[in-house]
Amino acid sequence: MIPSRAWRVRPGFFRALLRNLEHGFALLGLFVLVYHLSLHVSTIASGSMFPTLQGTSVRNGDVVVTEKLSYRFRRPRRWEVVHYRDDAAGLQVMKRVVGLPGESVALRDGTLFVDGQAVRRPKSLEPLTYYAYGNLMNGATVACGDGYYVMGDDSRDSQDSRFEGPLPADRIVGRSWLVVWPAGHRRFVNP
Repeated sequence: MIPSRAWRVRPGFFRALLRNLEHGFALLGLFVLVYHLSLHVSTIASGSMFPTLQGTSVRNGDVVVTEKLSYRFRRPRRWEVVHYRDDAAGLQVMKRVVGLPGESVALRDGTLFVDGQAVRRPKSLEPLTYYAYGNLMNGATVACGDGYYVMGDDSRDSQDSRFEGPLPADRIVGRSWLVVWPAGHRRFVNP
């Protein structure tokens, strides 16, 4: 007859298990805190930022990570894509900054003028065409005041500062940073 081995619990097993569970919950809590304070994930549901951000609904839109920390230490820069709240519609929106606080913006023949001077776009944005709709029609100049002038990359179909005026800084959530899904679109958002 073979002697049976009784299943024994090592001394201190439950104490070690509880300690590991405690550390796991602490790490989970730290992750949730860091995520809540520094990141935001959203899905593009509009074609207004095409080709930079793609999608026409939540089902087929790019999933974008917005980082919220950098704007605590600096202001948004021209050509960055910012993520902001559209209070009127209750939506989260992403648009490109073209005008900064204190500047005036005009659009003539597809060329952006800031304070009367033509502004060159980064090489990656040269193929974009901006259209003088809304408050930029007929060569009009718009003062940014304390806000940011933002436009969609597909400016034929973009509800942006041309129709709503400059974006107040307190509505900006953060800087659109990284496309994480779908896998074929993975890339950094800003030039």
